[in-house]
Amino acid sequence: MSGSAYGSTIAKRRLSRRLTELRLANGFTANQVCDKLDWGRGKVGRFESNTWRRPEMSDVRDLLRLYEKSEEQRRELEDLAIKARERAWWRDYPDVFDNEYAGYEADATRIRVYVPLLVPALLATTAYIEAGMRGGNREPEWRQRALETRLRRQEVLERDDGTAPQFVAVLTEAALRYHWGSRDDRRAQVKHLMEMSKRANIELRIIRFADGPHPGILGPVTVFDFDGDEPSVVFAETDLAVPEISDRAQAETYIESFERTRVAAATPSGTTAYLEKIATTLE
Repeated sequence: MSGSAYGSTIAKRRLSRRLTELRLANGFTANQVCDKLDWGRGKVGRFESNTWRRPEMSDVRDLLRLYEKSEEQRRELEDLAIKARERAWWRDYPDVFDNEYAGYEADATRIRVYVPLLVPALLATTAYIEAGMRGGNREPEWRQRALETRLRRQEVLERDDGTAPQFVAVLTEAALRYHWGSRDDRRAQVKHLMEMSKRANIELRIIRFADGPHPGILGPVTVFDFDGDEPSVVFAETDLAVPEISDRAQAETYIESFERTRVAAATPSGTTAYLEKIATTLE
């Protein structure tokens, strides 16, 4: 898919972490680095906390000279900075995206999602998305832009260049029994789930009413896993915010809870069979 910047979000995150490691290896404090480079206090902190908007190549090169890295190491990190500077498509929708969620979604090698009361966004039909948006108070122009971004995000599961992530989704029967749109719309959504579950990179599991309370988490959670030694990122959605959880210990707690939920749900084959039953009994 031409024009897509796979990897830019994670490249920026990796660059921040590597620059932090280099500073610590040289025994400098962040303020000492700022003083040596005649930068304002706090600039290095923004770099290392990954709150910079877009790394400037001159800044990265200044840091690498100060840290006295070899030519090979400098090239490696400069290449990472170049990758981090690529402008991904979702940057053109600042009114829709207020965090790095879409970037992590595009860069992940595996995405694990549990949504107790909704269909996972990457598996939602256009009719389902539009029905959900009609319940809000946003203006029509914003809803159209949000729909465009939602459908474009879904392309991540169908990339044919070897970069499509593994997608593990756990949903509940409750998410499919709500009345929205027409009966045909609801049936089409269930059938879409059945079709998507046939893809080799998708594992879909359902928690049925008959299964009762499950031993996992109570709220929505998304886990993004990446290649190499890049730590996973967790987003735990609440009614007020979608906080990013990067602390490894805290993220691991959510990941363990997700896996308990996944095991408690029906198997992929059992899920497909149950979806067929739901499709024929929807009111």
